[in-house]
Amino acid sequence: MSSRSDATQRLRDLARLRRVRDRIDREYAQPLDVEALARGAHMSAGHLSREFRLAYGESPYSYLMTRRIERAMALLRRGELSVTEVCFAVGCSSLGTFSTRFTELIGVPPSTYRRQVQDAAAGMPSCVAKQVTRPVRNREAPAAGPRLA
Repeated sequence: MSSRSDATQRLRDLARLRRVRDRIDREYAQPLDVEALARGAHMSAGHLSREFRLAYGESPYSYLMTRRIERAMALLRRGELSVTEVCFAVGCSSLGTFSTRFTELIGVPPSTYRRQVQDAAAGMPSCVAKQVTRPVRNREAPAAGPRLA
């Protein structure tokens, strides 16, 4: 009997985690933090973080930042906003944190990314550019090592 109730509880927790992930996907530009997400899921912040990491392989904060960086990449490809404007448009409140996380995920700072994609994505349909330049979750960009000529 206990295993059945454990399984039922696990399914309920997974449904809550999906709602949290969906909320992050929908409201990435809003000021979200783990405590607010946990309150919305009727869980403690610690429990939410542990269970989210088990289910999705990364913390809720990391998932949120990945969503924000993905959106920032799209805005930078369009080229209509400055890096600072993009930072605030995707919900980041610190340009330094945004730039650091962007560099960790993508491998180059946002300003460098903007210059690179303007040349590389010229003539490429936006749906293809989005897929090709999508950040890799759960792994940081490889560190630039010494290049042999």
